[in-house]
Amino acid sequence: MASDKKQEVMMAARLMVQANGYNALSFRDLAEAVGVKSSSIHYYFPTKGDLGAALARQYTEEFLGYLDGLLAQGVDWKTCVAKYADVFRDTLLRENRMCMVGVLAAERPSLAPEVQAEVERFTALIVGWLARVLALGKPKMDAAAVKGWAFAVFSAIEGAQLVARGCNDVQVFDNTLAAYRTAGLLP
Repeated sequence: MASDKKQEVMMAARLMVQANGYNALSFRDLAEAVGVKSSSIHYYFPTKGDLGAALARQYTEEFLGYLDGLLAQGVDWKTCVAKYADVFRDTLLRENRMCMVGVLAAERPSLAPEVQAEVERFTALIVGWLARVLALGKPKMDAAAVKGWAFAVFSAIEGAQLVARGCNDVQVFDNTLAAYRTAGLLP
């Protein structure tokens, strides 16, 4: 049961961070949302940094699990990239939320070191996945060029989501990705 409550706390915290940012997250608001005392949150996560690192780690594992599943299913590289982008679009459709680690990255200067480390880990793992996928489509491309392309795709889609959220319009995301395809950044 304790594990269930911990997961409930993490899910509520994740939604709060995706909607309002990490700096707006308070243990008091979180405790109220899950129906426990603030001290109970501290039982699971002694500091906000512990909670932030756990959130980023879990988000990374879930996202990477989904992405690796696409490859395991034999999904072609272009569809993999499209499904990757769809995750960001779908997040916008859920109450104009953001990629949780993208929110954390935007607040980097105020993050605890353990949260910063998880943001860097997310970036490295997702860019690595994108590089593997893009290399499937361009097997003769130099590895360094593929990695650069992967980082550009990662940055472009995170950025498109941020701008679309700021406009409160998913069509901005769609139009931006269409422009990326026209320019050759996305397949």
